Amino acid sequence: MSWSEVASREFSVGDGTNEAECPLNWGLPTPLAGRLQFAASRATCGPFHLSPDSKGKRLPVPPKELFLSNLDDQVSGSSFLSHPLPRHRFPASETDPTAAYQLVHDELLLDGNSRQNLATFCQTWVEPGIRKLMDECIDKNMIDKDEYPQTAEIEARCVRMLADLWNSPDASNAQGCSTTGSSEAAMLGGLAMKTRWQKKREHAGKSAARPNLVCGPVQICWHKFARYFEVELREIPCEGARLRMSPEEVLRRCDENTIGVVPTLGVTHTLQYEPIQQVALALDDLEEELGLDIPIHVDAASGGFTAPFIHPSIPWDFRLSRVKSINASGHKYGLAPLGCGWAIWREKEGLPDDLVFRVKYLGGSMPTFALNFSRPGGPVVAQYYNFVRLGREGYAKITQGCAEVGQWFADQIKRLGLFDLIYDGNGGIPGCTWTLKRGVNPGFTLYDLADRLRVKGWQVPAYPMPANRTDLVVQRMVTRLGVTRDLAGLLLEDLHKAIQHFKTNPTTRHLSRQNAGGYHHG
Repeated sequence: MSWSEVASREFSVGDGTNEAECPLNWGLPTPLAGRLQFAASRATCGPFHLSPDSKGKRLPVPPKELFLSNLDDQVSGSSFLSHPLPRHRFPASETDPTAAYQLVHDELLLDGNSRQNLATFCQTWVEPGIRKLMDECIDKNMIDKDEYPQTAEIEARCVRMLADLWNSPDASNAQGCSTTGSSEAAMLGGLAMKTRWQKKREHAGKSAARPNLVCGPVQICWHKFARYFEVELREIPCEGARLRMSPEEVLRRCDENTIGVVPTLGVTHTLQYEPIQQVALALDDLEEELGLDIPIHVDAASGGFTAPFIHPSIPWDFRLSRVKSINASGHKYGLAPLGCGWAIWREKEGLPDDLVFRVKYLGGSMPTFALNFSRPGGPVVAQYYNFVRLGREGYAKITQGCAEVGQWFADQIKRLGLFDLIYDGNGGIPGCTWTLKRGVNPGFTLYDLADRLRVKGWQVPAYPMPANRTDLVVQRMVTRLGVTRDLAGLLLEDLHKAIQHFKTNPTTRHLSRQNAGGYHHG
């Protein structure tokens, strides 16, 4: 209780006895209340300053000195501040909640500023309405569909809306689910492909012992899938100027044990879309020639919420009959808070029944397919809010704005004359990617540059490309909602200052990936 709170309270005067005349307990800490009671026993509130009320009676107002020293314990937790926070042992006693909050809050100040994190695809800005809905849903368990039926209904609406957005032939009866993110959704898509392949092999009386999956330079979740679920990952390496999969390279790796092909709509390393339509056509030809019917699962972690709005003419989704399933991150360009992903199947047959569990729902049952169990409902509710709030028009405006910032920054990078653009912000995820120009020695490496930018709080990652092009080190920025043209301009100013720093302070010991720290794809 603060001094201002105490001083502003009104007190009634009793029948004239010492105990009734003096305020003995105003919700203060117990030792403080005891002190006041002791003071009250002295000469009918003698130590107190008495002021008249509207009826002429005297109201006791305690002096600050009587309890001011105790307020630190109540307000700022100073008795706890003299000790470090627990790190290894479970604390023996409780702490005032205000002090506990302040202590944890202060430690979080050491984190980076998420708005300056241009490495992540994840959303770092949300509307006030989303914060309010997240608070209202803090106690809602997404898995408990019988207890929270409307939250379950909202999830089902989102599945149908996404199926429609991705051009499902039967969106109103779409199969899909929410997840904690696109990594879980990707694994569910992979599991469905593996199970369908196994059943098909068993039905034909063939061995299902050695499944493989073909992909380009993928995010780490697909390496996890391959290891956890015993699938050989045939990742197409980069070669020369080709930094993503190609139809020819896909066909070289496909055989009767291939459970599917996974192209990425927005490669993590470069932001480029992989040529999904061309890969689908090549697989059509392969089936006609060899009878191998190999499905496509699209990893649209970021692109699933960009391509429909700024590249609607690119066929990558269920318009291609060979695309059987899609995963996406709601918490990336879907603009939901962290913890939201989606897996959608083209048709019911794409999701094997023995992978689906049934849970009670409004007196009946509802199918569920997930690797997790209990998880918060807030991100899904926030996703639905965005769909209702923005619609196609709003998402298109936001995504186009993000793309324009990335294209502007790419143009500025090119004008510096020190860099070659790998990706200029056109035809893929909003942002840009660059490398040092060949034959130019600017006096720094991209690792040096990334490290220098971190001095001003910017996280602009530098890293080598995957297998067979690890010699190519690139730097990349992602332009999300909240990365405005003004903010990008401030980054450009700091980039100029960093380059000038290396000119005036040349270094003979350059940073490498091992000692630079910062961003890693794994």
